Amino acid sequence: MLMSQEIENRIKQAGIVSVLVIEKQQHIRPVVEALLEGGVTAIELTLRTPIALEAVNIIHQGYPEMLLGVGTILTPDQTVQAKQAGADFGVSPGLNRKVMDAALEAALPFGPGIATPSDIESALEYGCKLLKFFPAEPMGGLSYLRSMYAPYAHLGLSFIPLGGISQENLAEYAREKSIGAIGGSWIAAKKLIADQKWDTITRQARDAVDVFFKER
Repeated sequence: MLMSQEIENRIKQAGIVSVLVIEKQQHIRPVVEALLEGGVTAIELTLRTPIALEAVNIIHQGYPEMLLGVGTILTPDQTVQAKQAGADFGVSPGLNRKVMDAALEAALPFGPGIATPSDIESALEYGCKLLKFFPAEPMGGLSYLRSMYAPYAHLGLSFIPLGGISQENLAEYAREKSIGAIGGSWIAAKKLIADQKWDTITRQARDAVDVFFKER
């Protein structure tokens, strides 16, 4: 099984997974502290910048209370690097079998990205039951997810939608029973981090957590 029950439970308990793109080392600690202050206890730190793995290590060492996911894992090597840097789990935008095999070998809990029934069935081959639904809104949002999920509902799958999720449609997603948690970059958007808007990030984190658990 690629996603351990412990990590799956912690993701669901967190409810909100904030997606981060961090470009400067001096922003690492302030953004994590801003999110924690707002009640967000899980992140997906994307491997899209040169300092991403350094950020993973700093967060792993300094903020054990933050569930540390590493995203945009596209190659087997990145899987190993994320594990070595201290990732609690990994995710990818799609389902790459070489990456999945590397995650198994590295014992890194992993949630692949899915967008079709075929993706779901490939994920099931690896024992994955918590899946990243990406890109959620461009694919058709909840209406599409309900239709795609229906043949598999008896298997106890749950989803983390990302892509087009915002404060405006968060409540609708939170009410859906198949949703395990909700991911999004709006809480700590790249520009907010660049502009060091830590108070805004804290406020948006608190708003997102409040809405999610109010609707559960």
